[in-house]
Amino acid sequence: MQRPLRRLIPREVRRRAAGPVGRYRGARIRRRLAALASSGRPILAGPWLGEVGFEILYWAPFLRWFASEFHVPPERLAVLSRGGTWSWYAPAAGRYYDVFDYLPPNVVRQWHQAHVGEVGEQKQTRLTERERQLLDRVRASLPAGTEVLHPSVMYDLMNPFWWRHLDEEWIHRHAKYQRLERPGRPAGLDLPERYVAAKFYFNDCFPATAVNRAFVREELARLAERGPVVSLSTGVAIDDHGACPVTTYGVVDVAGVAAPSQNLLVQSAIVAHADAFVGTYGGFAYLAPFYGVRSVAYYSDADGFARSHLQMAASAFTAIGAGDLLDVHEIGVRPRV
Repeated sequence: MQRPLRRLIPREVRRRAAGPVGRYRGARIRRRLAALASSGRPILAGPWLGEVGFEILYWAPFLRWFASEFHVPPERLAVLSRGGTWSWYAPAAGRYYDVFDYLPPNVVRQWHQAHVGEVGEQKQTRLTERERQLLDRVRASLPAGTEVLHPSVMYDLMNPFWWRHLDEEWIHRHAKYQRLERPGRPAGLDLPERYVAAKFYFNDCFPATAVNRAFVREELARLAERGPVVSLSTGVAIDDHGACPVTTYGVVDVAGVAAPSQNLLVQSAIVAHADAFVGTYGGFAYLAPFYGVRSVAYYSDADGFARSHLQMAASAFTAIGAGDLLDVHEIGVRPRV
């Protein structure tokens, strides 16, 4: 709709019209997906280079829905992601390819920065030339005629919910939520028999302030007094000079023990076998409930995150019988862990 015309239409009228428009566009996207499924050719979904939270909460469930809704067997569907997240896509995808087997992490970081500069956000709302080149490298080892299902299709389909034009039922119509099968305990890691997994990092809702650093110090010390704690992250300066490692508090630090192509797989396995997960509120906090593990996540700035994603996570967990496993709190409010 052109801007001069938009100004002539009252905001409330535009808002009421947005839902039907979203459904119309959704029907068009479904027809595209149906045509892709009916082609009979192999499908490569990806590359996924975005946020962990969006992969867990939207992209993987979307691909499971796509495979189920359009009867795409696992042998036809392959996924291209990073960090060894193949188990998140089961049982829909029969093959998995890892970005880090084709590109080193520093190049992927450069790509991410360039993508934000070009597109204006980190979401993969269109296929870039860099992604096209990566897909061509992967497809060189796949059967001729392999089709691509790019994340931009999912973004186009789910935008009406993120824009608040439709409620979470719109996502449920295009995502298949289920509990994830636990990976085996990570080989080569001497983990305690029972432990709490922790992952604190700084983001928009938990910025790198002195107050938040103090909170992390106190929380890790409190947890370590009660039992073993396994930290999944380094890179968080928990004092003002960055000189206080988490091991100071008796915390087992396993960050960096896995190759980049296995990093998220190892973290998933650690979370899946933990008694609980405690950390910063963000996308990673959604992982534990999908394994049936309680997740306690903290923020300090309520304006630093979108409520729609927390709303969707709560709805998804309720749908799989894990509605009581995600606790999100402002710092200072400590539930029992």
